Amino acid sequence: MAVTESAPPSTCTVRIERRGGRGDAGARALEKRLRRIDGVQDAEVSFRTGSARVTYDGEITSEETIRDAVRNRQVSIEDDPESDPDDVSSRSGLRREAVFVALTLLGMVTGLVTGWLAGPQPLAWAGYAVAYAFGGWYGLKGAVETLRHGGVDIDLLMIVAAVGALSIGAPFEGAMLLFLFSLSNTLQHYAIGRSRRAIKSLVEMRPDEAQVLRDGEEVTVPIDEVAVGDVFVVRPGDRIPLDGVVQSGEGTVDQASLTGESVPVPKEPGDEVFGGTITESGSLEIEVTRQAHESAISRLVHMVERAQSEKAPTQRLIDRLEQPYVVGVFALTIAAIAVPLALGSEFESTFYRAMTLMVAASPCAVIISTPAAVLSAIASGGRQGVLFKGGEHVEAAATIDAVAFDKTGTLTRGDTRLTDVFVRETAADPPGEDELLSLAAAVQARSEHHLARATVAAAEERGLDMPDASGFDSVAGKGVSADVDAGTVHIGNRSYFGTVLGDAAIEGIDPGLDRLQSLEAEGKTSVIVAREDGDGVTVVGWLAFTDTVRPGAAEMIEELRELGVEHIVMLTGDNERVAQRIADEVGIDEVQAELLPEEKVTTIEGLVDRHEHVAMVGDGVNDAPALATATLGIAMGGAGTDVALDTADVVLMGNELGKIPYVLGLGRKTRRTLTVNLAIAFGAIGLMVGTILLRGIPLPLAVVGHEGSTVLVSLNGLRLLGFRG
Repeated sequence: MAVTESAPPSTCTVRIERRGGRGDAGARALEKRLRRIDGVQDAEVSFRTGSARVTYDGEITSEETIRDAVRNRQVSIEDDPESDPDDVSSRSGLRREAVFVALTLLGMVTGLVTGWLAGPQPLAWAGYAVAYAFGGWYGLKGAVETLRHGGVDIDLLMIVAAVGALSIGAPFEGAMLLFLFSLSNTLQHYAIGRSRRAIKSLVEMRPDEAQVLRDGEEVTVPIDEVAVGDVFVVRPGDRIPLDGVVQSGEGTVDQASLTGESVPVPKEPGDEVFGGTITESGSLEIEVTRQAHESAISRLVHMVERAQSEKAPTQRLIDRLEQPYVVGVFALTIAAIAVPLALGSEFESTFYRAMTLMVAASPCAVIISTPAAVLSAIASGGRQGVLFKGGEHVEAAATIDAVAFDKTGTLTRGDTRLTDVFVRETAADPPGEDELLSLAAAVQARSEHHLARATVAAAEERGLDMPDASGFDSVAGKGVSADVDAGTVHIGNRSYFGTVLGDAAIEGIDPGLDRLQSLEAEGKTSVIVAREDGDGVTVVGWLAFTDTVRPGAAEMIEELRELGVEHIVMLTGDNERVAQRIADEVGIDEVQAELLPEEKVTTIEGLVDRHEHVAMVGDGVNDAPALATATLGIAMGGAGTDVALDTADVVLMGNELGKIPYVLGLGRKTRRTLTVNLAIAFGAIGLMVGTILLRGIPLPLAVVGHEGSTVLVSLNGLRLLGFRG
């Protein structure tokens, strides 16, 4: 019976309304409802950030079914995928919240001043009524929504405390609580919105139109109507509308907004360019390679949406504890009323103290401490061309103590060049050097391996004609073969000739392996070229290649050590001598060479067993399985690599090695910020609760301490927006 491999789960991010209350317990109820849908594997919902991320089996349910379930819970959805809710509804909502805060302050001051001046009581109570109405509006809405779903949250705590203060003749204290509650709530939304808008501004980088060449003339066309293969024109100062390849012209392009590269990048025919970047000099004619919805910017924006909806482990833990904690605060408040009354204390002073205790023990600062920091970190990385795919990966970056690097294209430039062509003169009917190169290029023209591309490029530079090749065959990590000129040409490494062909039957294999060894001793990657005909297989020559270390690689390794990385490994399919030369040059601790892709996975698994938290850095193609296996997969050059975007946890939109210490440094800085935030939040709660139980403090002081700590952790998290490494 055949076994059908199940399709990978699908993921959708639904933009939902952002609510003005502070609690997010209503989101937990929506999460539970979504998880009960057949086919849904996981759901994460946050009204604070306005997103619902759902992982589901596409064969059982659909995104539309999920959207219908959200609507059935009376939660509105932002249906336009290209619009930015922060630019419209969220910003208008923030302005409305600010107006409510101002009216709350006005009402509170009116009531207070009227009382001081012994003015008319109706005016004082009217002022307090305004303060309570506008200050408690969003909190009451949030509390009712949560109660409707069978839960309790922080909003309910604050409303009960304010009403309690009013009931014992302390309307000013209740109004002050609601004013500071609504003010800090507005500041939180501003902080979270600012970190979101720091990335959302990428949408605005893409022009609406392109100057497309049609019948030799430039025609202005909306970018959604531009097809793959069309050619458009950009001039100095123009923003490139779509991803493409330069067909003609030379110039420089500022890619900082997308890849984080600090200097403009030269572009010439054959070079790739990305939509949203800016032409600094020169005019370029560019052939479109991706439509608007597939461009690097569009993919980046969609992944940022996903990243902002994915919660960090600390946030998930706090979210789970929110409702039990709130229930505990209510229980503590009831006990603070019941026990003293049972012992004969006066009701008014007992109730006042209980309301003070309720305010002091509320976990507002604890709840907001994590999203304020993590969203700011994601936004900060995006500004530097570093994309974290979720909050959990920001936290994972803080734990890394071992890093594994792919060699080619990561530690080295990846622009491998053919340096030597050697003909085995003792072979029967030896080919000339150009003939050997043309034979090798004919075979390798069908391969995507970097050595094959270097061979073909060298043949083209010499202007050689390549004969026709057929029957191409490839053995991953070992070699290739094809039929050329009534014979078969084999090109491969030591393993290819030893295990695939069986070197005992190959004429000239011993001197072939000796020459291979001597070339590798010089730090060159080398392969044997052999020809097979009716008389058997004969070695006819060798090809030698070299690659250069990326500038700054050694400095990057040193920075990783300064960050506390204990062990650094290089993984490569190249031979050990070449790999060791590169490792010695940059300061690598360990080399694992001549690895097949599946062997890289095994090596990563071994590193995880030894070091627990391991990062893998690769180019996202052959390294995809290893990237997925590591604790943290970091892909280089993600702006043009689909596999990197799909597989890695962190994508470096450019190819700058210096961003790797930045990734780990930002993770460590975020973890320290989270630690400080939680210390502030729990410290304020502990200090105030202890003081209330031992000596007592006035309700206004508890309000200031509670709301002050909430604002403080929000602003401390916002500091991560300025992190530069």
